[in-house]
Amino acid sequence: MNNLPSDKKVILFDGVCNFCNDSVLKVIKYDVKNQFVFTSLQSNIGKEITQYLGVDTSKVDSIILYEPNVAYDIKSTAALKIMNDFGGIWKLTQVFWVFPESLRNIVYDYIAKNRYKWFGKKDACMIASKEIQEKFL
Repeated sequence: MNNLPSDKKVILFDGVCNFCNDSVLKVIKYDVKNQFVFTSLQSNIGKEITQYLGVDTSKVDSIILYEPNVAYDIKSTAALKIMNDFGGIWKLTQVFWVFPESLRNIVYDYIAKNRYKWFGKKDACMIASKEIQEKFL
């Protein structure tokens, strides 16, 4: 895991999910501090990271926020931490911290369970445009 940038937070996402890909593009748009890099759960580096962290992707096939040598978070906690780093109006999403993680994850899991049905999926992971390629591992 030495090849990861130590000054960036890594977002692992479902690379074939349309909703997830759109979310990554939104994160890139709002990441004005350039704090995040991305990799899909299906990529070799994504598999290496989840194996290193001991995350079973057959049970957790959702977003993972990994801060190398610090910690990792999944599901609603990861999403809230990402939005918090945007600053500005996104700080309002922090109101959701008042709800227990188990309750937040029930909502998160419901959306995750239906994401392919509601938003569709691709046959393969997204190919990043030249403008954003440096954001992907």
